[in-house]
Amino acid sequence: MSDQQPRIEPGGVREIGPVNAVIARIAGRATGTGPPNIFLTLGRNPRLFRAWMRFAGRLMPRGRLPRTETELVILRVAHNCGSEYERRAHVRIARRTGLNDEQIARVADGPGAPGWSPREAALLRAADDFHNEREVTDALWAELSRHYDERDLIEICMLIGHYEMLAMVLASLRIQPEG
Repeated sequence: MSDQQPRIEPGGVREIGPVNAVIARIAGRATGTGPPNIFLTLGRNPRLFRAWMRFAGRLMPRGRLPRTETELVILRVAHNCGSEYERRAHVRIARRTGLNDEQIARVADGPGAPGWSPREAALLRAADDFHNEREVTDALWAELSRHYDERDLIEICMLIGHYEMLAMVLASLRIQPEG
C-alpha cells in the first residue's frame, strides 16, 4: 500500500474544518505521531467523520472488553486484511495497553500459536472466522460464550466487523501510515 499515492489527500484545516483539525491534533498527540492521516482524510466528510468517531470510540477505547483483548483483535484483523496502517497504529496502542513485543509479534502466528490463553485464542479465531467465513462458526460461538456474556459477544462481532471495514476503507482510499 505504501508505494501507492493516496486517492484523496489528507486535508488541512480548510478542507476538514477547525473542529476536525483539533480532533486530529489531539489524536496525534495521544499517539505521538502527529495528526493521523485517517482523520485528516475522513475529516473531509465532516458529518460521516464525526459519526464514525462516536461509533469507533464506543469500541475502542471505551468498549467493554479489556483493552489488551481489543488490541489483540484489531492486530489480528490488520494481519488478516494486510492493513499496514492498522497494524502500525495499533502496535503503538497495544504496547501502551500492556501487550509486550512478543505477544504483538505472535498475533501474526495466529490462534494456534503457543502462549495464548483459551480466551485469547478464541478471540483470534473469531477474527479469522469473520475474515474467512464472514461469520463466527457455531462451534466457536459456543466457545466464546463460555468466556463472554451477550453484550461482549455483540461487541466482539462489531469490533471485528468495524476493523475489517476500516481496513477496506484504508486500502481503497490508499491512506498512508504516518511516518
